[in-house]
Amino acid sequence: MKKKNNVKSIIQALIVDLLFWVYILGCLSYLSNNWFEFKVEYRYIALIALVLTLLFFLLGDSIGRKIFYKSKKTFKKWFKSIWGWLIVISLVITFVVGWNLVEVNPYKFFTKFKNAGGITSGIFNPSIVGYKLTENSFEELRENDVPLIILEKLEYIKNKSYTTKKVFLKDLEKKLNENELINYKSSILKYAQKNSNMLNKALNALAETIFLALLATIFAIPFAFILSFFAARNLMPKTFIGNSVYLVIRTIATIFRSIEAIVWAIIFSVWVGIGPFAGMLALMIHSIAALTKLYSEQIENIDPGPVEAIKATGASTLQTWVFAVVPQIISPYLAFTIYRWDINVRMATIVGFVGGGGIGLLLLQQQQLLRWHNVGLIIWLIAAVVWTMDMVSAKVRAKLAEM
Repeated sequence: MKKKNNVKSIIQALIVDLLFWVYILGCLSYLSNNWFEFKVEYRYIALIALVLTLLFFLLGDSIGRKIFYKSKKTFKKWFKSIWGWLIVISLVITFVVGWNLVEVNPYKFFTKFKNAGGITSGIFNPSIVGYKLTENSFEELRENDVPLIILEKLEYIKNKSYTTKKVFLKDLEKKLNENELINYKSSILKYAQKNSNMLNKALNALAETIFLALLATIFAIPFAFILSFFAARNLMPKTFIGNSVYLVIRTIATIFRSIEAIVWAIIFSVWVGIGPFAGMLALMIHSIAALTKLYSEQIENIDPGPVEAIKATGASTLQTWVFAVVPQIISPYLAFTIYRWDINVRMATIVGFVGGGGIGLLLLQQQQLLRWHNVGLIIWLIAAVVWTMDMVSAKVRAKLAEM
């Protein structure tokens, strides 16, 4: 038995060391190609990695041996051993490769901030009230003895829509001189037509987003609830069929969860058309997979005592689940579900960018039109809803945890 364990440990140590050296040499090959246009072929990387694996294994001082097949050298402190410095070198190489792959550029970060001036001004001056000088505005100004020369200058911006007061005043400054602006600014602002069209549109889109996320969560619950019992290791029998069902459901849930909701939104936008229905379906599919994992893991952590007691009475599998498992998982299931709704509200904004409806779609439209003040309004509304959801869901989850 001991010999068998030693063979297993040796194989595990060799595999870890081989993967380590393939990774290190692959990173070095990438850097050499990136910096000096010198590329090493994969077969040479594999051959050198194999040689280094065997060499350090025989020396008795490698990462694989430290983890699985210890020797006297692996008990030394990390800074006095080869395995310790190999870890340090790997971390440094990883950081350098990451820096190059991501194209980190501090110079651009600190010198190109003016490029974000539009969006920054929009965020700090959101479009809550819009302004427009209409024909009625001009009639009101005439009745209040505003000179004809002023009205003629304002004629150039007649019926032009402004997203904020600041933008409106900036255009007035271009049309009127300083004295004219001081004398007639208050009258112009008073009789300009004000509207909250963008605010109303954003609120409607926001409501669509919240209910989109809510329906996605509601529709996901029954599927995830049922699947979670079959995805719990402690409930499935240790038979071929039981193991197969467990493996298939866990695998499908993992695959569906690993595909981001934005990808599902693209699929369903083509399938059912652009709109909130596509976004709801995308979030529902992702929620089923995520909740199945969370629910099943909660089942795996239940107290086995009640399950054994119910089984001892001769209860069927379904009766065992209903009377021994369900009472232990109701509170955490509710907490997970509320948390998932919180997540879906945030994800709904993203799926809107690819046709999933809701406020994300409106945000994309305004961004493409470079209407940064409208973008600022949408960003603040999203932040407010996410903050509210976060606070409320945290309170509810805390109360459920006490039950």
